[in-house]
Amino acid sequence: MAATQDGRSLEDRTIAKMAARLVPFLVLCFFVAYLDRVNVGFAALTMNHDLGLSATAYGFGAGIFFISYSIFEVPSNLFLERVGARRWIARIMFTWAILSGATAFVRGETSFYVVRLLLGIAEAGFFPGIIFYLTLWFPAVYRARIIGAFLAAVPLATVIGAPVSGLVLGLDGVMGLRGWQWLFLLEAIPALLLSGVVLGYLTDRPGDAAWLAADERAWLVARLDREQRLRESVRRYNVVEALCNPRVLALSVVYFGAVSNNYGLSFFLPQIVKAFGASNAQAGVITAIPYVAGACGAVWWGRHSDATRERRFHLAVALLIGSIGIAASTAIDDPWIKMAVLSVAGFGIYGSLPVFWTFPTSFLGGAAAAGGIALINSIGNLAGFVAPYVVGSIKDATGGYAGGLLCVSAASLVATVIVLVLPHDRSLDHAPDVVVPRPGAEIAQ
Repeated sequence: MAATQDGRSLEDRTIAKMAARLVPFLVLCFFVAYLDRVNVGFAALTMNHDLGLSATAYGFGAGIFFISYSIFEVPSNLFLERVGARRWIARIMFTWAILSGATAFVRGETSFYVVRLLLGIAEAGFFPGIIFYLTLWFPAVYRARIIGAFLAAVPLATVIGAPVSGLVLGLDGVMGLRGWQWLFLLEAIPALLLSGVVLGYLTDRPGDAAWLAADERAWLVARLDREQRLRESVRRYNVVEALCNPRVLALSVVYFGAVSNNYGLSFFLPQIVKAFGASNAQAGVITAIPYVAGACGAVWWGRHSDATRERRFHLAVALLIGSIGIAASTAIDDPWIKMAVLSVAGFGIYGSLPVFWTFPTSFLGGAAAAGGIALINSIGNLAGFVAPYVVGSIKDATGGYAGGLLCVSAASLVATVIVLVLPHDRSLDHAPDVVVPRPGAEIAQ
């Protein structure tokens, strides 16, 4: 009993120390990444008029980012697994900061498309790299809550970034630049600064973590090694097998549905809110409301999934809530009720994501996990191209957003059905703990 108590105390201490060191910093990095990715939605409030962009042209330019992003996801993540997260994440952040800032100087459709395409190449591998990195540090039973805390950066980027972006648009005319140009320039600076911090702050693997005590490192390495052996006792996948695995491909379709709701909404929500008659600053504040609910969903729903050690129904329910919320909002004209329904949808959309990422890591490890996670993310993020393009095209054709939002809602509904029939290995969530003797202690026989 004493050994078990010591092991539990050691586990709690180790997990708390890792969470305190890694999660807030990674949340900050992803916050900056996501803000740079979607600030085009706020810039569009004035940029589209200045550049003469139609809704279709804007939707294509906003979404083309995800074409190059998806193509380069797998090679980028495999390279990260080889050279280490610290160097590769720093490189990603530096190059995307430069290109995000360069968006301030686009002059029309063609230059807008080119910069967005290059930005996708620069940022490829960041998100799946972080997800893979977290699997190298946190045991399976903790991953939904840890990934949930990390993914809270997505809605928080809008909660904080929306009103800030609305205010920055008010700099119109300062030093001869338009407000949307200031938006791209100012919001690129944090990524540029953080790229240097990453090099000195992150540690590639637990065995190298000098900031953990010797017994903490020993426990963590033993626990993660045991989980790896448990996965490989069922089947050990190489990279090619992971990329061709039917479960990986099915999860890619599920993620496509989840991402469809996210980007179909985020790229157009500021314009939907502006149509209420709000000013740019007011639109920024109002747009943040569904993302507050989303942040709560990412954190609380992930923790609930870990606490109950149940994955399938947590994911399906969250996807269904997001799908129904988006669909229901299209039938509502009252601004307050519409925002309330979209807030419920935000809870489901972001609540589904941390639970989703427990699925691929339940049967993939090592380089296979790096490749599989990247493939799922690359295929899923094609929705970042398809969803805004569909919503923009239907908006041009019909004059409203309802048809496009119903399309992205349907994609999420299909994802819900796939989750309910897809097998999921729960052995890692229920694996017994390992007890590592303290250095110098004798092992009782």
